[in-house]
Amino acid sequence: MPKGVMSAHGSEVKVYVRTKPTACFAQELIEYVPDKQTVNVRYRRDTKKGVVNNQMSSWSFRLSGVLHNVSQEEVYQSVARSVVLRALEGYNGTIMCFGQTGAGKTYTMTGATESYRQRGIIPRAIQEVFREVEQRVDHTFSVHLSFLEIYNETLVDLLASIKGVRAAQGGALVVVEEPGGGVSVKGLSLHLVHNEEEALNLLFEGEMNRIIGEHALNKNSSRSHCIFTIHIESRSRTLSNASYVTSKLNLVDLAGSERLSKTGSEGQVQREALYINRSLSFLEQAIIALADRRREHVPFRQSKLTHALKDSLGGNCNTVLVANIYGEAAQIEETLSTLRFAARMKCVHTEPSVNEHVDPALQIRRLQKEVQLLKQELSIHDTLANRVGAMYENLSESQVEEINSQVQKYLAGTLDEITIVSIRQIQEVFAQFKKAVQEQEKWIKEHLSQGYSLVENTQSNLSSSAAKGQEPAGAVGEVEGGFGLGVAAPSQRHARPPSPSKSKGKKGKENNRKDGAGTSGPAEGAAVKQRETEVFTPIAEPEGTEAPHMSREGAKKKRDTPPSKIEAFEDFKMEQGSEINRILKENKAVLLERLDQLHKLTQAINSMKWDIDCMSSELQLHKEQRQSQGQFLSAEGEPVLEEAELSLIMSLREMKDRYRQTYEELLSTKAEVRYCQHLVDQCRTRLLTEFESWYNESFLLPDEVQDIFREGGPIRPGLIPLDKALTLRGSRPVPHSPDSRRNMGAGTNKLKLPAIFSVT
Repeated sequence: MPKGVMSAHGSEVKVYVRTKPTACFAQELIEYVPDKQTVNVRYRRDTKKGVVNNQMSSWSFRLSGVLHNVSQEEVYQSVARSVVLRALEGYNGTIMCFGQTGAGKTYTMTGATESYRQRGIIPRAIQEVFREVEQRVDHTFSVHLSFLEIYNETLVDLLASIKGVRAAQGGALVVVEEPGGGVSVKGLSLHLVHNEEEALNLLFEGEMNRIIGEHALNKNSSRSHCIFTIHIESRSRTLSNASYVTSKLNLVDLAGSERLSKTGSEGQVQREALYINRSLSFLEQAIIALADRRREHVPFRQSKLTHALKDSLGGNCNTVLVANIYGEAAQIEETLSTLRFAARMKCVHTEPSVNEHVDPALQIRRLQKEVQLLKQELSIHDTLANRVGAMYENLSESQVEEINSQVQKYLAGTLDEITIVSIRQIQEVFAQFKKAVQEQEKWIKEHLSQGYSLVENTQSNLSSSAAKGQEPAGAVGEVEGGFGLGVAAPSQRHARPPSPSKSKGKKGKENNRKDGAGTSGPAEGAAVKQRETEVFTPIAEPEGTEAPHMSREGAKKKRDTPPSKIEAFEDFKMEQGSEINRILKENKAVLLERLDQLHKLTQAINSMKWDIDCMSSELQLHKEQRQSQGQFLSAEGEPVLEEAELSLIMSLREMKDRYRQTYEELLSTKAEVRYCQHLVDQCRTRLLTEFESWYNESFLLPDEVQDIFREGGPIRPGLIPLDKALTLRGSRPVPHSPDSRRNMGAGTNKLKLPAIFSVT
């Protein structure tokens, strides 16, 4: 699985220009600046036929280096050596030559066979690779070679004749996308080589299969694009991990662009020139799209050449371009076109990274071996520590049953402690404890539902209420259905008189509880949640209970007719909670004001950011146009800016200053919003907490439960759940199941239900 880590910063494509040696070098048209990076071109256009041409006649191109009158060795050291060395470290690399036909591209890439010193980049790169392989003894390398030709938009394997791969594949080579974002050629043969001699033999075999032609500018003109690729895989001899690195080194010899008026090509050579010029035109379009960062789509699929070089042009690769030009005045137009292409190529950025992979089979074997060694080490440690019965495998069913038995004995009190022998045993012990707690909770809930039930609309309830009060139909407290909440008929409902003060006295609360005046209408009662309308009523006590009849009757009546929480909450906000409610409303108003201000500032910042991006894009467009078409230079050597571009720069600076000021104001407003939101949350929490306490104390809890809270100290009725608070008044023992007695021990028979929910 590849897991290469991308570099923090992109790498700029390096571009070099190499001049073909000639005795007629046009010094008055081409000037090389002493910094060895700048080329100035002065071009006098033809003024025949009286046509006036006001276009710029002087251009300046700044590149990575100028190779003028240099040897093949100097070219390799300047251009290719660093890319080759980084390929051995796991980085992809590409070196390609571009230029007019006959300008020296094949000579730069392959060299001449007349002299050993005239070897090109490819033979020297092969020699460098195997020299480094011999020196890096701490790594083991495997090197494979492939040789691809693109002739008239057809992919050809130049090494297929060695093993008959072309016949096996049917001659169909296809460029396919890889999962990691790269590309590869399906069906292209890979050949393992062990030394420099084998690699050079394959290179010469492929060169013999290349298609060449003859025209006026070159007797041995390459009629196709060729990509010679060195595939390198490296594994460490010293590290025991299962990772390894791979890389591809693409050495590209592009066919030269041709102008038919100068080459005089006809027939098949002319047809080949059309394919070459078209593919180079598509290559230039892809370079222009890559250099423009505003472009989201790059047309790689327009030609086989751009698709095969997708990695090299803008992906995971260290890319170097050598622009080969003529130094003669007759070829100045093609020279200028090549330099413009080189300037555009220099604007392209790549993102090289180490292609690191993990061998799954080797990783599994390494982990298995490590597990086995750890088990042996633990076994030796247990033997030295006199530990018997240590378990490091998965627990069997019998072992799980044994642990369950120990846990049950420990809970019953017959076992003082459980001896720990392994981590797996500890995990299983905790699992058994959790299971016992869950069973106990389930049993408690079942018996709690038996001890306290919901008041339902049954015939016995209706008959008992009729027997007690002999109330006519439609009287106050008539049950309409569902839970036992009384709903008055429309003609018998009364409005609550307004309270003369903000808070009720204790006496008023007592009267409301005893009279059961807090009833809710049908609309409000239907909107209240079920858990808020459920009223727990104890089951009838057995005979002999000495609880006073009047107190039980009063408590039942008080819990049977509480008002809805919605209605009670509105009353609470107007009376006892009016001050907190007022502060909450004020804080909400301030929060809304700050949020509105924050929204306006955000819109303003987004608008300014959009303006800044537009100005930056327009400035970048001006800069790219100057770099691609050349630029005027002042006496000091500085580029001369147009008035529109200078005005745009000043506007951009002013807009950035405004953006910074508004952004600081935005941060300050965000801090105010967070503070106001905190105040609102505090007020809301306090309001709800005090309402719960007031509601429980006023309508839900019986008097004897409230007496418990008064004696208990700081605990108020709203601080614990209602169902737990109601259990405080009970003292009746609940029978236990046999399983629970066994789990809880002999003393569990004396446990009463209220003790489970005791408040400390």
